Amino acid sequence: MAREVTIFLCLLIVVMDVTAGILGIEAEIAQNKVKHLRLWIFECRDPSHKAFMLGLGAAILLSLAHVIANMLGGCNCFCSQELQKNSPNRQLSMACLILTWIVLAVGLSMLVIGTATNNKSRGSCGFTHHHFLSIGGILCFVHGLFCVAYYVSATAS
Repeated sequence: MAREVTIFLCLLIVVMDVTAGILGIEAEIAQNKVKHLRLWIFECRDPSHKAFMLGLGAAILLSLAHVIANMLGGCNCFCSQELQKNSPNRQLSMACLILTWIVLAVGLSMLVIGTATNNKSRGSCGFTHHHFLSIGGILCFVHGLFCVAYYVSATAS
């Protein structure tokens, strides 16, 4: 029974992260379809409501996948003694946990910056903000890999 639950939760986390990645890439595509004027490193573009909604959905799904993976993985790796005395599974769990937090910080920041540039209340003129949504979407895929590795190694230790 526990094995089936573990497989289901890993699949849920992967599906959420993959969906967030696809939404981020689709948001980038929708953003590129909007009329814009580019002059060297400066650019003016109209906001895209579709890109805003897709980017927001990607950021929410990425956050939910992270919360689910961390809540179900537990905090057993930080509550133990020294790192060298821990089992290899616990060390792998701790490394994956740290990597998931790093990928979340960078990926969510990229998605939020890309989404904010498509806010309907303003058109954006200034330095180019290229590929923030697609890079955030790609990091969602990476986040899914590290979350599954964290969840499996945390439950194995």
